[in-house]
Amino acid sequence: MQAEDFTPIHLLYALIACALAILMGTRLAKKQARAFTTQSHEQVGAHTLRDGDLPQVNHIDYGDMRFLHLGTPWVQGSMKISKPFEIHLDYVQRMMGWLLFADLDRVPDGQAMQLGLGAASLTKFCHAHLHMHTTAVELNPQVVATCRLWFNLPEDNAKLHVMVANAAQVVTQAQWHEKVDALQVDLYDQEADRPVLDSEAFYADCKQLLTLQGCMAVNLYGRNANVQASIQKIAHAFGKDALWKFKPTAAGNTVVLAFRTPRVVSQSDLMSRAQTIQKRWPLPAKKWVKVLAPHG
Repeated sequence: MQAEDFTPIHLLYALIACALAILMGTRLAKKQARAFTTQSHEQVGAHTLRDGDLPQVNHIDYGDMRFLHLGTPWVQGSMKISKPFEIHLDYVQRMMGWLLFADLDRVPDGQAMQLGLGAASLTKFCHAHLHMHTTAVELNPQVVATCRLWFNLPEDNAKLHVMVANAAQVVTQAQWHEKVDALQVDLYDQEADRPVLDSEAFYADCKQLLTLQGCMAVNLYGRNANVQASIQKIAHAFGKDALWKFKPTAAGNTVVLAFRTPRVVSQSDLMSRAQTIQKRWPLPAKKWVKVLAPHG
């Protein structure tokens, strides 16, 4: 066709053809995406949840960061894609603060437990870096499936076990009493406005899980959270002399360490231990000492 033969009607036909091509391409892309999603979930054994069940789980990549969401804008966990087995968030790093009080040479023989999997940062670190016996408790099976697909969570093995269970029930089970050396509690729903388990009875159950030298690290956060009230509940369950508290992070997370047996350690000893921790593992332990103090 020559240029002088091109008329407005030809232009209209061309626009219609382009629109149809875009529409067909979009439908095909959506069909392929649905097929990929279904295939991926089947590979990891994820459950298909109905309306009214647990929230849907999704993740978003931004540069070298991958963020976990439960169907809302609130971030439930994150991972640096280039360093998937390291911890990058301040508050999550501080939940490893129990190491300042531990016998570092015996850490690999210990038992770690996470209540709430999130993006599996703590679970992966305890398993891959500390080589501890590690058990994670997560209510939502889609979180487990997503962590295995997109957040480098290994499959269960001799030293790693991920349980799909209710943390409120697990902490009452006698099989775990006095078995856990490091208990890490980070339990939030899709709105992340306050801890979902935050009673004195719950913290008393957590204490029952700990060995004599064991420690619970709990993240307190949320726009409707009452951090001081939560600390009081923990103090009632553990004893006020058994608590150490980090200053809040820039994001507003307060991490509290609660010990089965109260610990008294000088600042110089803490700094010495922090230096040893930093030599062994990728953790900013020397920074912890500057923002950690006994409660009260």
